[in-house]
Amino acid sequence: MSKAVKQGILGLALVFPAFLLLCLVVIVPILLAINESLKDDQGNYSLQSYQTLFTDKVMAGNIWFTLKLTVISVVLVLLISYALAVYMRFSGGPIVAGIRKMYMIPIFIPSVIASYGIINMYGNHGWLSRLLLPFGIETIPRIIFDYKGIILANLWFNIPFTTMLLTSALAGIPNSVIESAKDVGAGRLNIFFKLIVPLSYRTMLVAVTFSFMGIIGGFTAPFLIGPNSPQVLGVAMRQVFSVYQETQLASATAVFMFVLCSVMGYFYIRTMIKDDKASMH
Repeated sequence: MSKAVKQGILGLALVFPAFLLLCLVVIVPILLAINESLKDDQGNYSLQSYQTLFTDKVMAGNIWFTLKLTVISVVLVLLISYALAVYMRFSGGPIVAGIRKMYMIPIFIPSVIASYGIINMYGNHGWLSRLLLPFGIETIPRIIFDYKGIILANLWFNIPFTTMLLTSALAGIPNSVIESAKDVGAGRLNIFFKLIVPLSYRTMLVAVTFSFMGIIGGFTAPFLIGPNSPQVLGVAMRQVFSVYQETQLASATAVFMFVLCSVMGYFYIRTMIKDDKASMH
């Protein structure tokens, strides 16, 4: 047996435990969910659950609500995180130092505690309303048990990680490149859109992908802060499964969410492959 074959067998032996764990934890549950979603109440294979998912008024409203909430949250997370990353990369002083020390704090706060903190802060009788009451402001816009509360929670959970990724990407851009662009007369907007953005868009795509998957599959904050109707798909799936005992519809909802994340992952991988091929040439 040649050395190359021995190394190949050793490599497969090292990878096999991880692959087996992946199959048991991820692939097998996905296959079971797909199989369950393709059955009707009598156990026969049917597309009844998917038909209900897309035609039922409540479930269709949940899908639209989830997609709208996810897109808005991802766009806001990206804009705020990119602004923070650019500010920390090209500015200095005590404000930047304070942001660097504090922006990672939300990562270390459990989602349940953060959600209850948001409720206590922005609820009808929360801290914010109490602070505004002496100024004659007796009512504030509804934030808790509304989509605005979920967006606020999504920003809290996703901005630190996204900012960390973008800060690392911007730190890799040499100052000499930016100074050279300034020397040839490039303005700030030209430098930003034609230099900084192209050099950091790969990391930006990674951040968008992770934010999208985390937000669309979120449960804790939407369950505690979100409205009763419409609901995000994660909360709706839990209610369909535990309250109404409609296992097939819950499985169809899970498969649909998996497809959405897979589509996002497909475009991410496809873009990365294209960029790698282009860089090789």
